[in-house]
Amino acid sequence: MSEGTKDEGRTGDGTRAVRAGLPEPAKNEPTLPGPVFAAHFHLPGEVTGPYSYGRDDNPTWTLLERAIAELEAPGREDVETLVFASGMAAISSVLFSQLRAGDAVVLPSDGYQVLPLVRAQLEAYGIEVRTAPTGGDAQLELLDGARLLWIETPSNPGLDVCDIRRLADAAHARGALVAVDNTLATPLGQRPLELGADFSVASGTKQLTGHGDVLLGYVTGRDAEAMAAVRRWRKIVGAISGPMEAWLAHRSIATLQLRVDRQNATALAVAEALRQRPEVSGLRYPGLPDDPSHPVAARQMRRYGCVVSFTLPTRARAERFLAALRLVEDATSFGGVRSTAERRRRWGGDDVPEGFIRMSVGAEDPEDLVADILRALDESAE
Repeated sequence: MSEGTKDEGRTGDGTRAVRAGLPEPAKNEPTLPGPVFAAHFHLPGEVTGPYSYGRDDNPTWTLLERAIAELEAPGREDVETLVFASGMAAISSVLFSQLRAGDAVVLPSDGYQVLPLVRAQLEAYGIEVRTAPTGGDAQLELLDGARLLWIETPSNPGLDVCDIRRLADAAHARGALVAVDNTLATPLGQRPLELGADFSVASGTKQLTGHGDVLLGYVTGRDAEAMAAVRRWRKIVGAISGPMEAWLAHRSIATLQLRVDRQNATALAVAEALRQRPEVSGLRYPGLPDDPSHPVAARQMRRYGCVVSFTLPTRARAERFLAALRLVEDATSFGGVRSTAERRRRWGGDDVPEGFIRMSVGAEDPEDLVADILRALDESAE
């Protein structure tokens, strides 16, 4: 199928989301086939065709992978998506398939809290790890001699943003590959491959699927050789998605644009309300015009995400605030249709104050959610 026909009639995000990855219509067949539960397939004679063994490929994965590729790189055929059992499985597949002993990799120092564990494992394999903060494109200073640049923008949980195109151009000029963790933005918020990245990696557990009931990850890449190495790593490690999870993810993508637009708009309303509160400090949301990251975010993002971060004066105040909320669940992860919030320091892996709150805004009515947050702030005051 030519590039001109692959995305024909799918110019809007909503249209693309509800149609992405669907098979060609066939009479009396479902528009989205159910999950295929199979460890093996009929395979007489020579090994030919796409499906031979369940660890290598599955028809349910194939449809989901096509759907994600259509969202990450609309209209392009030179990209491939591979789904994994979790976001960390996807992240690991890129790092450990592309790096060798003696290589150097640049990671964000303020990224996802599991990255320090990843760093320790990389170093145990003889790989040099360099780190710098996301903000201010600080990773630029560490690129000389690096094999891979890993970008997380917006960063989790601090919500700093870096210039993907600037960093990708600089990395490629030095012979390095570029991977972008696109979890917080989703493909409807930004498209890293269009900004020059070689890989777009994400946890589909979060807003992509949006219901808090699926663990999933994916890698989308534009270099066939690099993606073949990622596929080989998935085969070796066996970090594969179950067919039911893949089917649920594909079903959920149909409502992605509806959820993202509602959650993003409400997140901005929450951030604007929090900005008026004297006990709130360190408020971050890239969609706020006065946020330090807004100028860069406005250039490369089409939507700013559903996560707002801020700090309350003390650990005790933060815990009272969380306990007082009625419409917001005290839970980790983010991106779901039900709002969640947590005191991130309780995990010990993030360099944030004791009263730091990461709030994921759901699909509740904005007025109800803002009222609940303001009431909880009032009730939690000493």
